[in-house]
Amino acid sequence: MARPTRLTIAKKDIFALFDGSSQKVYSQAQLAQILTEQRAYWRLAERTTAREFIAFLEKQGNLKAHTFHAVNYGREITRYSWGNSSIYELGQSLQPRGYLSHATAVALHGLTDLIPKTLYLNVEQSPKPAPSGSLTQRGLDQAFSRKQRQSNMTYDHDGWSVTIINGKNTGALGVEELVGPSEERLRVTNLERTLIDIVVRPTYAGGIFQVLEAYRAAKDRVSTNRLVATLKKLDYVYPYHQAIGFLMDRADYGERRSAMLRQLGLKHDFYLAHGMEQPEYSSEWRLFYPKGFEV
Repeated sequence: MARPTRLTIAKKDIFALFDGSSQKVYSQAQLAQILTEQRAYWRLAERTTAREFIAFLEKQGNLKAHTFHAVNYGREITRYSWGNSSIYELGQSLQPRGYLSHATAVALHGLTDLIPKTLYLNVEQSPKPAPSGSLTQRGLDQAFSRKQRQSNMTYDHDGWSVTIINGKNTGALGVEELVGPSEERLRVTNLERTLIDIVVRPTYAGGIFQVLEAYRAAKDRVSTNRLVATLKKLDYVYPYHQAIGFLMDRADYGERRSAMLRQLGLKHDFYLAHGMEQPEYSSEWRLFYPKGFEV
């Protein structure tokens, strides 16, 4: 009869470590680091490799491999979960310093009944100098005459997609830890930051009609003071406050709340979305919006 391996002998202690950990999703490097740190305590042979350790955990433990494919870039990323894990945990683990945003944050905040099959993970760019020059109407018109650029860094896994967004550097402004539907802890934009983000990038929220629905659902929960303060700190070149105020009006937030956005000024004609054909115009907000947009 074959002698038990040292991994088998230490199985109880190894499994206890993973069972007792709050972390449920790991990269290969993280599992290799655990092996390095615990090797002496578990009395494992120096020749035991990370690959052997992972294979043991998969065969005899609760470790499960999850592979994400980026077809556009020919890349693969594998993550490992100890037991079951949600797609939110797995998706967030692709870029640990990132946070869930846009349509994903809308869903996690309960602002929609839809369950988007694409997760949006915002990984902020490094700080950049502020753009030189001032905003002109001509420059604004040209920018919004074209379709909005979208990230094509998308990883597919088991019927889901995770799109990586290289967003503006904000120092994770308005990002909080939220308990997800499976009691998992997730980094997500808070309600106010989410409502701003989906105006800036409505394509990542299912389109401007879905943005309006999110504003309606958030009406009794959002702090307009906090939203305005967050918007000021984000310091966008474009006057997104005009689009936000317009949406608040359409969602019946009341004059007192929309007035807080109007006070930020109406110096330019602005746009609710990119690449609109034959848009209608709100003189109250100096804003072009899609023809047929629900009012």
